[in-house]
Amino acid sequence: MRAVFLFLMLLLLSGCSSIVATGSAEATGLALLHDRRNSNAILLDEAIEMQADIERNKQEVLRKNTHINVTAYNGRVLVTGEANNIKLRNQVINQIRRIKGVKMVYDEITIEPSSFLSARSHDAFITTKVKNAITQIKHLPGFDATRVKVVTEKAVVYLMGLLHKKEGKAAVEKARRVEGVKKVVAVFEYIN
Repeated sequence: MRAVFLFLMLLLLSGCSSIVATGSAEATGLALLHDRRNSNAILLDEAIEMQADIERNKQEVLRKNTHINVTAYNGRVLVTGEANNIKLRNQVINQIRRIKGVKMVYDEITIEPSSFLSARSHDAFITTKVKNAITQIKHLPGFDATRVKVVTEKAVVYLMGLLHKKEGKAAVEKARRVEGVKKVVAVFEYIN
């Protein structure tokens, strides 16, 4: 319990947006109470994301020639963004694979110049709309929208989480219907 308290305090102090969900969930970390990951897994995922940023920022060539987003969920790491060339993309992915606790890496980095702020803002808007749409899933008893992590890159929506197959299917269907979404990629870890 102490680890959860420390984790919540760290999130509140850092202003981390990963716990913020739309709908009735509070941005105070209460959504974490519904998380199917244990507190150690949650802390490890946060550590993976931080370590990936630290490793990438150590190298000026990566800072200047890539725009990378790293999202970890139960040791599965989604890497989105842009790199100016394949060598840089491979360098980023190899760094992430070496981080303690990484079980699997989903490489969704495209080879192109870094996206503009306007594109990133549009993606953030789509993420908000998708999160809101997922909160509208009412036909599945016990479904909790805060268990679905939503990441958007170039209008492609990636969904992560520990879900039952019916929950995952419902989340994908809701996301597909959101205006502006080009494609939905489910990166769920399914449970029985």
